[in-house]
Amino acid sequence: MTDLSSTPAIPVTIHRGDYAPPEWQIPDIALDFALGVEQTKVSAALSVVRHAAAPAPLLLRGDGLTAAEVRVDGAVWNDWRMDGSDLIVDLGDRTAAAVEVDTVIKPASNTQLMGLYASNNMLCTQCEAEGFRRITFHPDRPDVLSRYKVRMTGDKATFPILLSNGNCVEQGEAGNDHWALWEDPWPKPSYLFALVAGDLVVNRDSFTTMSGREVELGIWVRKGDEARTGHAMKALKDSMAWDERVYGREYDLDLFNIVAVSDFNMGAMENKGLNVFNTRYILADPDTATDVDYDGVEGVVAHEYFHNWSGNRVTCRDWFQLSLKEGFTVFRDQNFSADMGSPPVKRIEDVRLLRAAQFPEDAGPLAHPIRPDSYQEISNFYTATIYNKGAEIIRMMATLLGPERFRKGTDLYFDRHDGEAATCEDFVRAMEEGGDIDLGQFRRWYEQAGTPRLSLTLAQDGDDWSLDIRQTVPPTPGQPDKAPMMMPLRLAAFAMDGSGATLPDTLVTLTGAAQRVPLGRFASRPALSVNRGFSAPVIVDFERAPGELAWLAAHDDDPFARYEALQQLMLDTLVAAASGDTGDAQAVIDAVAQTLAGAAADPAFVAEAVLLPSEAFIGDQMVTVDPDAIRRERLALQAAIGAALEREWRAVLAGAAPPATDLSSKAKGGRRLRGVALAYLAATGQDDIPGLAFGIFSGADGMTERQAALATLAHGDSDERAHALDIFYQRYRDNPLVLDKWFQVQAWSLRSDTVDAVKALAQHPDFTLANPNRVRSLYGAFSGNQAAFHQADGAGYRLIADLVIALDPKNPQTAAKMIPPLGRWKRFDEARGAMMRAELERILAQPGLSRDVTEQASKSLAG
Repeated sequence: MTDLSSTPAIPVTIHRGDYAPPEWQIPDIALDFALGVEQTKVSAALSVVRHAAAPAPLLLRGDGLTAAEVRVDGAVWNDWRMDGSDLIVDLGDRTAAAVEVDTVIKPASNTQLMGLYASNNMLCTQCEAEGFRRITFHPDRPDVLSRYKVRMTGDKATFPILLSNGNCVEQGEAGNDHWALWEDPWPKPSYLFALVAGDLVVNRDSFTTMSGREVELGIWVRKGDEARTGHAMKALKDSMAWDERVYGREYDLDLFNIVAVSDFNMGAMENKGLNVFNTRYILADPDTATDVDYDGVEGVVAHEYFHNWSGNRVTCRDWFQLSLKEGFTVFRDQNFSADMGSPPVKRIEDVRLLRAAQFPEDAGPLAHPIRPDSYQEISNFYTATIYNKGAEIIRMMATLLGPERFRKGTDLYFDRHDGEAATCEDFVRAMEEGGDIDLGQFRRWYEQAGTPRLSLTLAQDGDDWSLDIRQTVPPTPGQPDKAPMMMPLRLAAFAMDGSGATLPDTLVTLTGAAQRVPLGRFASRPALSVNRGFSAPVIVDFERAPGELAWLAAHDDDPFARYEALQQLMLDTLVAAASGDTGDAQAVIDAVAQTLAGAAADPAFVAEAVLLPSEAFIGDQMVTVDPDAIRRERLALQAAIGAALEREWRAVLAGAAPPATDLSSKAKGGRRLRGVALAYLAATGQDDIPGLAFGIFSGADGMTERQAALATLAHGDSDERAHALDIFYQRYRDNPLVLDKWFQVQAWSLRSDTVDAVKALAQHPDFTLANPNRVRSLYGAFSGNQAAFHQADGAGYRLIADLVIALDPKNPQTAAKMIPPLGRWKRFDEARGAMMRAELERILAQPGLSRDVTEQASKSLAG
């Protein structure tokens, strides 16, 4: 006999090709909860209807549950058994039945934060993707849609507020207890079920729909937080109006509730009529939230509201179709945020995030198509590929079709599949029929992983110029050979000689591995503006003429392309310097100076354009990443720009900061530019900068300026640094969201002792592994600090591996999210690569490892 107790179980791989329709549907569910923080009793009554051609037992998924009793059609039923965690009920030749199952769960012990769990003495749920099976036995798959009736009974003092999906149709009291009955008239999958019970207060408002119905709105929070919900409420009402105006989609219930929860694995959840949010994306006021926080609240509130149609009314057939709802909804929330603020700046932010999170994913061992072929743990596929690349695929379809035809396609999609569990193919087909276009080749974006590369070459025939484009898609795990993608490529060309010749903005549809595009007549080589607006999520390789990028940075009429030109000029200089060559620092300084001259007109755009590329993005351009050289050369260029333009940077800071209460795009841009100016000046190392930063920190009227100054001080070694960190901690020690910022700025620090500082902070009384926000604020920030994480002795790798091992038994979902940085071991030198591999092996050697971590670590190691 072999002792397998210390051997991790090999997770079962689920394949998209094995999909089969459910053998039983459940039109109606009645749930009865006897609530308690330590113990909650759940009685589930399922109305089941056979859909299989031949008799098959009823399979009900479970996770950590024990069935206390099973009843069929009102009688105790003994013909059931457990198959691992699942409940099998043999119903014989019945075609329909009423199946009741009683279970007992322990919310306070649920550290995974999936299913029903306790957060600060409040009960709440998170069921996406497979958390409902931790509450009661159920098929727990998105293609089983049911109408829910939910009754909750609990102690009035502990749970004065009882919320669930839909409408509250009855409530009453019995001694110290009270109860509420909620009904949701719209069929939904189990992952959209929600329940919240606790001591909450509400910010109420209302919205009148385009058909004249009044919808009651409520944002529920802990007492004392209600004053920080105004921005979220405004965002909700703006979202409802925008969805009506842009997509013609009206809200379909008379009540819409949001609850803010402190302990939450995700950002928020779109449960029908009862959204549950991480407090980070609800609570905001000028003293505690930065402009980035305000934008995050607005975007996430919009995202979850938009899911009411793109996710709830039309849901996904199976989890392989996750991007059907998430990619489409991210696209919708991106466009909403662009309309609410600055479209160019929003596009820059979205592309920066795509390149920082998704491009490395596409180039690493965890690469997968936006519609994966297989998975072991679905929670591992809530990725930048599914969300952000998924949004880019929708954006490309919208670009190919144009606004009117795209709207026809979305109308057809919503109308055709309302109340159904749909597939990505259903969406593409609606775009084809509504937009009168053939997207056959475009479907490869759903099938193939990897970021396409476009190699561009200018060709000349007298004064006639053309552009030769060659497309390749690199091999990824399991997909060594790729076919060409169909994509929209926006481009333009300009004469740099002053002749005025141009090729105006042109949309080219690429389909082949090689394609030639005529540009027109130019007396000399034109400046090429390519992938304008980032029309396709690709990498462009193009050898520029001397001075071309600087000219485009100053003259291109597409804001994103102008930003891109300056960023590419910086990137070329930094990669050359980090690789041991000579970069053109003066050209960068001149281009930054020219861009900075337009700050008064558009500070938001200028603040984004003059930022140096991140260390991680610089590394992505190198054959072998050298984190020490990258940090050295980036700091050197930052110091050179800071010194050369010192007068301009100081002038930015000499002006009055926009008041923190002004959330206009121009005001936010002004504050952002002041933070950039302070960072450039700090890089020069001048003696007065710590005092200047501390003055800004002390005098700031809001968190944006305060945090920017604190982050600048955190990189240094001044007395002001220690003083500011202490002041910040003492002021906000009782505010968890703001205290996360205190941990974060220290984990991001450029100091050489950051690894030791993170170790010490992990022992701080205010640090806890129980709260995902706190874990991400320290360890998540640290793993993104490239030079510190990749410290040559491997201490950063051990730090993250130790975290994963400690966190996995408590919260495997959050633990698994910390692994991907270790999985990029092939991109670094042999010594670092060996240490990263060793840490992955150490993680995999742990007994009782979760499916989440096993899949992430094993794939990362194999990569």
